Formats: sequence, C-alpha cells, structure tokens
Amino acid sequence: MSIFEAGMMACFGVSWPIAAYKTYRAKSVSGKSFTFSCLILAGYICGIIHKLFFYYDWVIWLYLLNTSFLLLDMSLYIRYKFKK
Repeated sequence: MSIFEAGMMACFGVSWPIAAYKTYRAKSVSGKSFTFSCLILAGYICGIIHKLFFYYDWVIWLYLLNTSFLLLDMSLYIRYKFKK
C-alpha cells in the first residue's frame, strides 16, 4: 500500500462530497464539465480493477467511496443540466 495513493484518495474523498453539495445547493452546473467527470470515473474504475486483480488492499474502499460520490455529483449534473 502506498501512503501517497491513500493520501491522494483521501483528498479526492473530501472534495467530491463538497462538490456534490455545492451543486445541490446551487442547483446549477455552471462551470462543471461532464467530460472531465467521465475521465475521473474511468480513472477510478482502472484503479479499482488494479486493486482487484493485482494489489488488493484497503485503499480499494477509498476508490469505491470516491466513485460513489462522483456518481452522485454526475447524477446531480444530469438532473440540473436537463431540468426544464
């Protein structure tokens, strides 16, 4: 387990709930990029696959937690982007 990987995941782990909360409060997606979120999601999926097949450790739970918050933020993006 790399302490640096865990640190990076912890920092992202704090950022995604804040981003989702701000989107929910503002009910606006101004300045957000869905493409960027998709790229981050792809990176998390790659990290999860790596942890599952090559180096399973507790950091996989940070990947899964971050992925869930990212998906929440992405769902809010879709909701407010296409809200009528």
